[in-house]
Amino acid sequence: MILRRVARPLLAAIFISGGIGALRDTQGHAKAAEPFLTESFDRLEGVVPESVPRDPATLVRIDAAVKVGAGVALAAGKAPRLASLLLLGSLVPTTLAAHRFWEIKEPAERQQQQIQFIKNAGLAGGLLLAAADTAGKPSLGWRARRAASKTEKRAEKLAKKAEKAITK
Repeated sequence: MILRRVARPLLAAIFISGGIGALRDTQGHAKAAEPFLTESFDRLEGVVPESVPRDPATLVRIDAAVKVGAGVALAAGKAPRLASLLLLGSLVPTTLAAHRFWEIKEPAERQQQQIQFIKNAGLAGGLLLAAADTAGKPSLGWRARRAASKTEKRAEKLAKKAEKAITK
């Protein structure tokens, strides 16, 4: 459908751009993310495996790669549901790290960060819609229920035939 061919690249563009920006200025993004990452790792101590990198610059690069890769996939319509979920998984911590408006005292800056936070919430909504979009095809759950129902009906027919054969 033409709507998907237009909407997916539009939704993906901000993530591709943001990922490229983070790759170009990894240190700046890492500095901004460091307080959030430190707080998060402290709270999740013992839950997050030691194999997960703790270095903010490394995490920024990983996040940027996810944004660019999943953004390109979404824009191209390749595994769009998975790409949308990956972007959503990237967007939440990015938003919590970069737009902590509740911690800002200066009214104008607070308002700007609140606007960015709400904008990202809107993007999250768009990603949720994209993740749920089956492109007009029935969902996997629907197909599984339908197959189970058909199998049950076939089994009932076979059971009736077997019962008739036995009672003859």
